[in-house]
Formats: sequence, structure tokens, C-alpha cells
Amino acid sequence: MLFSKSITFVEKDLENAAAAAGEEYAYASAEQVFIENLRAGEAEAFDLLITRYSADIYALLFRLTQDPEEAGDLTQDTFLRAFRSIGKFRGDSELKTWLFRIAINESRNRFRWWKRQRREKTISLDEPLSESNRSIGDTLAGNSPNPEEVLLDDEYRRALYSALGSLPDIFREALVLCDIEGQSYQEIAVILEINIGTVKSRIARGREELRKQLRDY
Repeated sequence: MLFSKSITFVEKDLENAAAAAGEEYAYASAEQVFIENLRAGEAEAFDLLITRYSADIYALLFRLTQDPEEAGDLTQDTFLRAFRSIGKFRGDSELKTWLFRIAINESRNRFRWWKRQRREKTISLDEPLSESNRSIGDTLAGNSPNPEEVLLDDEYRRALYSALGSLPDIFREALVLCDIEGQSYQEIAVILEINIGTVKSRIARGREELRKQLRDY
């Protein structure tokens, strides 16, 4: 009896594992077809790519630039670059990770152009992220798993984003990707094209700089 019962459990486990494997295989196959359609330049595939990821790309760029117009322009630049570069996508990372890398590179290129043009721009810390009128300051969760659990008053929020905006780009990028976007160290390493040790160092130094600037709060 015991023996047959054990066999039954094993069979059920195998069935569940097979079902899960089948679903994973189906998803991987569909994703591969999607990527191949992108590489073939199919308009519908690119429309789907934009539908899937434009909100995430815009949010990332808005958090880096704190400028809704600039974030919108850079989002368009990101997808234009993706369209031109999809043939080079090897599939060794998620599409979202690949797009994040392009977005950050586009942001860096724009900043270099600004420096060459000696352009200065005032950053608004209270620009809404969407029609909900939630500002970027409302979205920072730090290390908390739930942004709604973090209550920041206006003065602290302004000080926080002023401090974040004053960080060197390499620290701000790492902090935004980790503490706001929730990317893993491995994903950040791929996006920024650096090793994990450097990722950890930049995040630690960025957080330390923020703590120093916010020590009075």
C-alpha cells in the first residue's frame, strides 16, 4: 500500500513538472518567434514591442531625467534605436533588459550633447508621472517591498530627489535601477555593461551619498 501510494505521488509530481515544463517551453517558443518577427522587421511585432515596454522605458527615463518631455523624446529614440539594432540582439538577456540598456545609452548620449551645447535646464521634482498626478517623489520605495508603505512629506521628498539628482550619473543610474525599478544585481550588470562587483559598489556609494545629504531629515 505504502509503495503504491509513493508511486502515485511521484507520478503526480512528474505530471506537474511536465505541465510546467510544457508551459515554459511554449512561452520560450512564442518569445523566440516574436524575436524572429522583430528581426524580420515586421511592423506588427514592433507595435507589440512598443505596447509591451513603452511604459516601463518611459518611467525609467523619467526617473533618470525628471523631465517628462525629455523622457518622451528619449523613449522614442530608444525604440528607434531598437528597430535599427534588433538584428544584433542575441537573446542572451530579456528584451526588457536589452531595451533598458539602450534607453540608458540614449540618455547618456543626450546628456553629452547638452554639455557640448552648454544647455542648462531646471528640473521639476513634482512633475506627474501620468494622468494620476502622482509625482516621481511618490514612487520611491527605497528598500521597502511596498511603495505605499513609505510615507514621505513634501519637504523630505524634495530633498531626496534633489540629492538623487545631484549624484554622479553612474550612481544615480544604479540606484534608480535597483531601488526604484527593482532590477537584480545581475540585470543591472547586463544593462550597464559592468560586473556585479561594480554594481554593488555603485549602489553602496550612491546610498551613502544620499544618506550624507539627507542626514538632517
